[in-house]
Amino acid sequence: MHEILVLYYSRYGATAEMAQRIAHGIEEIDGCQARLRTVPPVSTVCEATADSIPAEGAPYATLDDLKECAGLALGSPTRFGNMAAPLKYFIDSTSSLWLAGSLTGKPAAVFTSTSSLHGGQETTLLSMMLPLLHHGMLVLGLPYSETELLSTQTGGTPYGPSHTAGTDSKRPLSTEEKNLCRALGRRLAETASKLQNT
Repeated sequence: MHEILVLYYSRYGATAEMAQRIAHGIEEIDGCQARLRTVPPVSTVCEATADSIPAEGAPYATLDDLKECAGLALGSPTRFGNMAAPLKYFIDSTSSLWLAGSLTGKPAAVFTSTSSLHGGQETTLLSMMLPLLHHGMLVLGLPYSETELLSTQTGGTPYGPSHTAGTDSKRPLSTEEKNLCRALGRRLAETASKLQNT
C-alpha cells in the first residue's frame, strides 16, 4: 500500500476540507491510501508544547510521516501571499530529512485557501513549492485537461487547487473546487504508484 501524506494547517476549516477531498481522490487509486496530518498553531509569545494529539481533527505530523510517505500534498491558508507560520515552522524542522535525502524523487503537490479571489493564492502555492524543490521532490500541478480550470468562477489554479472562502471564511467549497481537489489527489496517487512500481 502506497501512503500519500496530506499535510496541512487550517484555521477556519476550509483547508482541512480541501485536504479531505484530496484524500478521497488519493483513495480512488488502487493500492494508495491517504494519511491526513496537521500541525499545531505557533505561540505568539514563546515556544509552547502542544499535546501530541489534537482535541479534534487529524493527528499532528511527525518527521516520520514525511520520511515514510510515497508522496505529499501540502496545504495552507494564505498569509500575505505566503504559507501560514505553523506550516512553515514545521517545514523548517525538516533539515535532517534534507540531509538524508529522504524526500528526493517523491511526488508532491500544494493547495491553499484565501478570503478573496485576489488574496495571494498563486503566490502562496508557488512559495510552498520552494522547500519541496529544495528537498528534491517532483512537484505536480493541475493540467488544463481538468476542464474546471477553464470554467471556474471561484478557486482553482494550474499550480494546485485553491478555494475562495470569503471575508468571513464561511463560503463552502464550490463544485469546481471540490473536483479539482479530488483530481489532484488522484494525480498525486497515480504518480506515486507509478514511481514506486518502477
